[in-house]
Amino acid sequence: MIRNLSGLIMGRKFQSSKFYGVCLLLSVALNLYFFINLHLIRGKWNNNDQLSWSQKAEAVAAVSCSGHGSAYLDGLFVDGKPSCECNSCFGGPDCSQFPPDDCVADADGGDPLFLEPFWMQHAASSALVVAGWHRMSYVFENNSHISHELEKHIRRVHSIAKNAATSGKYIVFGAGSTQLLNAAVYALSPQNSSSPAKVVASIPYYPIYETQTGFVNSVNFEFEGDASLWKNSTSDSSINVIEFVTAPNNPDGKLNKPTLQGPSVKTIHDLAYFWPHFTAIPAPADEDLMIFTISKLTGHAGSRFGWAVVKDEAVYQRIVWYMILSEMGVSRDAQLRALKLLKVVLEEGEGNEIFEFAYQTMRKRWERLSRVISMSNRFSIQEIPPQFCTFFQKVRGPSPEIPVRILHISKQLYLQNAAYAWLKCEWEEDKDCSAVLRGANILSRNGSMFAARNRYVRLSLIRTDDDFEFLLHRMNNLVSDEDGSKTM
Repeated sequence: MIRNLSGLIMGRKFQSSKFYGVCLLLSVALNLYFFINLHLIRGKWNNNDQLSWSQKAEAVAAVSCSGHGSAYLDGLFVDGKPSCECNSCFGGPDCSQFPPDDCVADADGGDPLFLEPFWMQHAASSALVVAGWHRMSYVFENNSHISHELEKHIRRVHSIAKNAATSGKYIVFGAGSTQLLNAAVYALSPQNSSSPAKVVASIPYYPIYETQTGFVNSVNFEFEGDASLWKNSTSDSSINVIEFVTAPNNPDGKLNKPTLQGPSVKTIHDLAYFWPHFTAIPAPADEDLMIFTISKLTGHAGSRFGWAVVKDEAVYQRIVWYMILSEMGVSRDAQLRALKLLKVVLEEGEGNEIFEFAYQTMRKRWERLSRVISMSNRFSIQEIPPQFCTFFQKVRGPSPEIPVRILHISKQLYLQNAAYAWLKCEWEEDKDCSAVLRGANILSRNGSMFAARNRYVRLSLIRTDDDFEFLLHRMNNLVSDEDGSKTM
């Protein structure tokens, strides 16, 4: 019996040793597997292998550019590592080198980079990974060139922002608003007419209206400039007129209304900036043809995505035909990214978060700039009257020139703002305002580009924080030196 018990114990010890031996082998194998995988992943990063995209994206996001630049997946790589692309005037490997005294404050371009911090705060939720086989076809499943899921999200964003009525209307996509502006002119122009349609806009107007219309050089339409010059011609049914109506206007931020009326007048409502962070929304726009762009909603100008909201089916079909002929519809990749961005907008407080962030950023910039300009007798900026905003459910105002202390009178009073400051040089001798600012190392956009006088310039307030701080610093110096400048 003892011998049997001893044999049983020895057998169990053998089985136990065998079990632990198998576990040991499995442990070694797993460690070897993870060790090899780790080095493969590192090798794929160094070899720019697509399978390591997520690791590379995280590494790029972690690159420190001192708050004065960014690193990008498609940017420059040095020694296998992503390098920083610095904001204007900053330099060095990590953008930490402070700018020189002669650095130019760039207030010329319209890049809406003021929204970059918002998306950095939502880096994970807004990230997008696209499979290599994603949407390789020219068309979607229903033989359409637009994503109907994206269309639904666009309608929902407008409903939440309360800036456009889309029910019962068609939506068509374009490569930003720029392409859609010309597509709309094409769609509204008479075909085979003996006289081309006259394309007009109220001064000051967005330069692309004139340059793009002239570039296309169509026999069906031509740019004729100032809309007010055609007031006495609209009763003539033989003259077809297409008016661009921009609200808020670029460059002066006014909520323009149509200048012309009549049976032969058609309007294109450019509402690129008609969002709660750029203007009060007095009521949802309910026009026959309205154009929007994602660049001024989310800040993603480089994605080149816009849309038109169209009432008339025949006009809609002509715009669709224009889009098919020009580029077989908008890139599927651009549509996918737009969908992802709008999902984030809608998920984060149903739009409240991005609109509040953007509005507060712009409001503070207007407040600081208006303080500087209020100390000047040489410069002035546009007045924007207060209006009730249906989105914020508050009165937006007063204009930038009204002292900031008035803001504390009522909690229902919001400081009005706009994407651009329409600056005027008031001194008689300052006939070229752009040159005056250039002498103070400020780059602006000359008023003549908007068909206005050169006493005016447009200053962009939607660029990076660095750009705005440089602009404010240069303007403050310029205003502080006013007495000395006039004496000289």
